[in-house]
Amino acid sequence: MTTKVTETGNESMRSPLPEQYVRREDPFTVPAALVAAAGQGPIAKAQLAGGDPFWLVSGFDEARAVLSDPRFSSDRFSYHPRFKELPEEVRDRLRNDKARAGSFINMDPPEHTRYRKLLTGQFTVRRIRELGARIEEIVAGQLDAMLAKGTTADLMADFAFPVPSLMICELLGVPYADRGEFQERAKMLLRMDLPVKEGMENFEALRAFIQRLIDEKRANPADDLLSGLIHHAGADPALTDDELVNIANLLLLAGYDTTASMLGLGIFVLLQRPDQLAALRDDPSRTEDAVEEMLRYLSVINPGLFRFATEDLEFFGEQIPAGSTVVVSVLATNRNAQHRPDAQELDVTRARGPHLAFGHGVHQCLGQQLARMELQIGYPELLRRLPGLRLAVAPEEVTLRNDMLTFGVHTLPVVWDAP
Repeated sequence: MTTKVTETGNESMRSPLPEQYVRREDPFTVPAALVAAAGQGPIAKAQLAGGDPFWLVSGFDEARAVLSDPRFSSDRFSYHPRFKELPEEVRDRLRNDKARAGSFINMDPPEHTRYRKLLTGQFTVRRIRELGARIEEIVAGQLDAMLAKGTTADLMADFAFPVPSLMICELLGVPYADRGEFQERAKMLLRMDLPVKEGMENFEALRAFIQRLIDEKRANPADDLLSGLIHHAGADPALTDDELVNIANLLLLAGYDTTASMLGLGIFVLLQRPDQLAALRDDPSRTEDAVEEMLRYLSVINPGLFRFATEDLEFFGEQIPAGSTVVVSVLATNRNAQHRPDAQELDVTRARGPHLAFGHGVHQCLGQQLARMELQIGYPELLRRLPGLRLAVAPEEVTLRNDMLTFGVHTLPVVWDAP
């Protein structure tokens, strides 16, 4: 992200990509700028908001190649263009050793590999299996509460946000009473229009929140992922508090917001495509394929996946200088007609195929199976338990999350038939 100075002089965090590559006027249509870039070829040279060049990747094979090529770094601390224009004080606070420690999604092997192995060991087969039953309980509980209140709700506030929030909090061992603070801090951290000062204050408050949690887990370990990292991970050397804080922060955010966005946006698109809704509702055996199709079609990772060339290189015919920014547009790639026929159409009856909703390569989403389970349980149960589910407002009245790093809707007013 770069800094944008407004008329009042307040600095805010913005994507370094020009808005036309990020903003979706229609939630289910690829922005025209992305379509135009894809028309130039699978890798197109363009300009960042600050004027520097970048390369936008929309080809599927090319995207997978970028995400698996070690010459493209994930180290945002060293390369990300947002640091060029941030105030020096903020830049130093975001790039110091405390901020870097344990921030594994911003690391390259072998440093990244050490943390990835520790975390993979915590996602055991037993734990994932147990989580499936717990997701069913959480989904049922949220739907029971919605039905008890009547026949209308904000699906985001009453279902899409609470389900993954409760699940990731339980996985990590965040007390139920503290989930409200976590949800609010996480939401603020993902905003792209937040003033820098306010964003930094929220960032520090979230770190303090997680530090209190770590202190409690050190004194009173339990059967949760964070306790496992503290007491049983086999890390050599043992993880420091700064490492634990940043790891927990990443897992909380990754396990919460993207799944919440998919739950809400997925229902939003189904409610506007009755044939697709009926196909999934009437034949739950389609659920797994339908979830993969919706992950592909909706692609909620908004700006894209940033990588940085570590050397001068030629890549699929493009000359990319060292230090340059390369952005894999997940939305453009997953909707690329060269990769999948009728890519602009949602078809929940389509046999599943490869997509980049969870990334690719060494940084592929660690918790993707957990996210899949939440969607595979959440969608059909919503359609089963809420007969005649429909929007309570006109589609154009639904506010889109163009101000967030994860695309979706802020609210989703719905109504259903009384039993």
